[in-house]
Amino acid sequence: MLAALLQRRNKTKAAAIALAGALSLGLSAAHAESEQAPTQETDPRYSEEEIYAAASEFFGGTAEGLAEVVHRVFSENGEPNAYIQGEEGSGAIVVGARYGDGTLVTKAGPTARVFWQGPSAGWDFGGDAAKTFTLVYNLPNTDAIYQRFPGVSGSAFFIGGVGANYQQRGDIILVPMRAGVGLRLGANIGYLNYTRERDWLPF
Repeated sequence: MLAALLQRRNKTKAAAIALAGALSLGLSAAHAESEQAPTQETDPRYSEEEIYAAASEFFGGTAEGLAEVVHRVFSENGEPNAYIQGEEGSGAIVVGARYGDGTLVTKAGPTARVFWQGPSAGWDFGGDAAKTFTLVYNLPNTDAIYQRFPGVSGSAFFIGGVGANYQQRGDIILVPMRAGVGLRLGANIGYLNYTRERDWLPF
């Protein structure tokens, strides 16, 4: 009987050792897989170098002051997760309108066609036909761009041949950078309405 008990005890001990070994191998494999698995960025963003390269190519590399404007915007807001490149035309004497269209490009991959229109107000004399490169911050998805973005009063600035101002709705911030003949730097305290289709009514 004693021999039977000892035999049973040895079998139990052997089973426990085998189980511990299997668990150890499983944990080691899981750890190795976690180390090998690439880290996926949940909110990819553009670096300052990427934005400057894209904007420089878009503006044709002739926009004086572009590097300084991009650096200032990054210093104030960090890295954007999307941008819009397009063209717009406008004209105003105190009160006017601005129209444009372009393509929304996100760092995550999706793109979308976008139009914008809205009144511009302030001492904003003259007219322009300008290329526009807009940095987009905190955009959760492409559909979120289609809404009205009020201009941030006092945010406009001008360096060399490039002007920029801020627009904001909630957490989403837009920073249009413009270059072109007749570029205007005014109060621009109106808003821009971003839509899926062209709308000729700016109000």
